[in-house]
Amino acid sequence: MNLFLDCEFNGFGGELISLALVDEEGHYFYEVLDCPQPMAWVAENVMPYLGQKTITLFQFQRKLRLFLNWYSEIHIIADWAEDLSLFTRSLIVGAGQAILTPPLTLELWQGQILVASEIPHHALSDAKALAQSYRILQDQH
Repeated sequence: MNLFLDCEFNGFGGELISLALVDEEGHYFYEVLDCPQPMAWVAENVMPYLGQKTITLFQFQRKLRLFLNWYSEIHIIADWAEDLSLFTRSLIVGAGQAILTPPLTLELWQGQILVASEIPHHALSDAKALAQSYRILQDQH
């Protein structure tokens, strides 16, 4: 199953704030982590639009594991390399320990985003726009 990924984070190289995965049928995962000291731009353009309460990293990883394990195979598609990095880091739960997932592949998609995000810099809205853009371009081929 293709899962379209988007993340919001606290500036270049900063910690994960929110992560969204949207599948081809519209089912999704969206969770928000605490960001006690957001950079000014993030405080203005990301934080006000998160849309839900934060959860702990432990809760986040538990929910992510449950979501991912609904699928028999997973192909993660993102349009930004840092999103893939944040996603794979979120799978690590401790020293030598990671979330067990079904077979999983990653794709850094270089296609054009044809559908504007309804809420810019909102991981779920951006992941939905990525999914729609990907489908449009796939249907054209």
